[in-house]
Amino acid sequence: MNSSSLSAHPKVFEITRSIALLVRNLKDAEKTDRRIVSPDGNWESTRLLLKDDEMGFSFHITTIYEGVDFQMHYQRHLEAVYCISGEGEVETVADGKVYSITPGTLYNLNKHDKHNLRAFKELKLACVFNPPLNGKEVHNAEGSYELDAEAVSE
Repeated sequence: MNSSSLSAHPKVFEITRSIALLVRNLKDAEKTDRRIVSPDGNWESTRLLLKDDEMGFSFHITTIYEGVDFQMHYQRHLEAVYCISGEGEVETVADGKVYSITPGTLYNLNKHDKHNLRAFKELKLACVFNPPLNGKEVHNAEGSYELDAEAVSE
């Protein structure tokens, strides 16, 4: 981009200048307020990327504790989930279909699907949310996250 095109598009230059490589370590993040433990004791989640990171999505490493069986319904978010370890299943409530979750499985909740999640063995999951979470969200009574929540501090 030459200088004349930069002056014609000052916001492009400003955005490009503000982009920086972000490196965050899971073990370090687990020792901060990026680690959220659900009040109901079903899960914990370390939020590695959040809304303030300006990526357009959030990325979490979430642990679902063994023996847990609970319902969620992300009414304001889309979610993609990749299983790193463990064993469980996800059931879509609308049609009662059950899908096995084992290492290497990816499932997407792309229609704000109400679903039941069961962990037969502790599940370690990589989760992506759009729109991104702010940081301190936990499930409300409907099993959903609110759009506005407190951000984490670094």
